[in-house]
Amino acid sequence: MSEPKELPLLFLDVDGPLLPFGDGSQREPSSTTTDSHLMRLDPRFGPRLAALPCELVWATTWEETANTDIAPLLGLPPLPVVHWPEPSDAQEREDQWFGLHWKTRTLAAWAGGRPFIWVDDEITDADRDWVSTNHPAPAFLHRIASSRGLTNEDFTVLDQWLRAT
Repeated sequence: MSEPKELPLLFLDVDGPLLPFGDGSQREPSSTTTDSHLMRLDPRFGPRLAALPCELVWATTWEETANTDIAPLLGLPPLPVVHWPEPSDAQEREDQWFGLHWKTRTLAAWAGGRPFIWVDDEITDADRDWVSTNHPAPAFLHRIASSRGLTNEDFTVLDQWLRAT
């Protein structure tokens, strides 16, 4: 019998993708949310994220707070969390030189050779190039416009990539 295939990872940022910075006119605020910033969360996203064929992972500066403040509002269980190491001065200079986002190397290392999607509002072509050169498995870096957050089209694109991987 063959070993079950590990699901791809989906690294999910909060600010921008889940909490858009725009006027939020396309959002229906949750009546149970008291923090005005958290009112931008769309509670329908939780079931949609959970239905994707992947392992969800918080990739946000919210770190563990994403599990206490964000996950319950989305109806998600606690998720694994990427903890951000302090970069060395040499690595920070190199990343700035190449235009890499400060999360890029950590996420590729955290994936440990597994396929992954990274959903963030700060991804650049430099990040995509670096990951395609340095990560041994398929990876899809999906930039979200921070003014609008995740959309139906984004969920379709994510689902299609995951099912094709």
